[in-house]
Amino acid sequence: MIMPLQTPQRNQRITQSVITWRSRDYLHYAPFWKSLKQAIAEYGRGEVLDIGCGNKPYAVLFADRASRYVGVDIEQSHLQKVDIICPATDIPLPDHSFDTVLCTQTIEHVFDHRQLLCEAYRLLRPGGHLILSGPFYWPLHEEPYDFFRFTRHGFEKLLLTTGFSVLSIQENGGSWALAGQALIHSLCQSKIGVIRFLFSTLRLYILFNLIFGLLEAIDHNPISTTNYVVVAKKVC
Repeated sequence: MIMPLQTPQRNQRITQSVITWRSRDYLHYAPFWKSLKQAIAEYGRGEVLDIGCGNKPYAVLFADRASRYVGVDIEQSHLQKVDIICPATDIPLPDHSFDTVLCTQTIEHVFDHRQLLCEAYRLLRPGGHLILSGPFYWPLHEEPYDFFRFTRHGFEKLLLTTGFSVLSIQENGGSWALAGQALIHSLCQSKIGVIRFLFSTLRLYILFNLIFGLLEAIDHNPISTTNYVVVAKKVC
């Protein structure tokens, strides 16, 4: 089964140190990182498998929690961080090998995403946790290996049908964050040169981050979001 190539360009592969209101994708990254960090703090432990690990940007969050951290991906990352090169749908490791499976911003790139979840279930020990994330909104990326966007109900149904018990589904930002992020993307990628120059070169997106960040803070509405972080449990 085809998986996307893992490159440094994966949109959500970012460390906390560069998430500031001066970042072009701040309205997405800030709530995403917060939700992921909370999920790992509560459920991440023991032997950890990172599916679609790339350069393992989230390994730092497991520093005091993981007794072992294994990363799998479809090809070696540019920092040589991948431990096992394989598709996400066929991971050559024994059943019941891990206490935690992490899979961030990968599921939208796997055409047989149900099989990805079946592999995660197989590799988890009973009582183990899956920490999963994927977009509700994001521009096309890593083409042509960009297949899906997910609602909270889609995530829930997929996890239930693959045997998991769903513990939480957390939206990463609401309607204002999505609106601001989409507008920033549109202006930064405009085919009208003067618009692209003014917005990108003069970094006018910083003003949008402040305005839409304030609107998000005072008028959060989860009906629309850029992304979800999901936690599920293997019951038996």
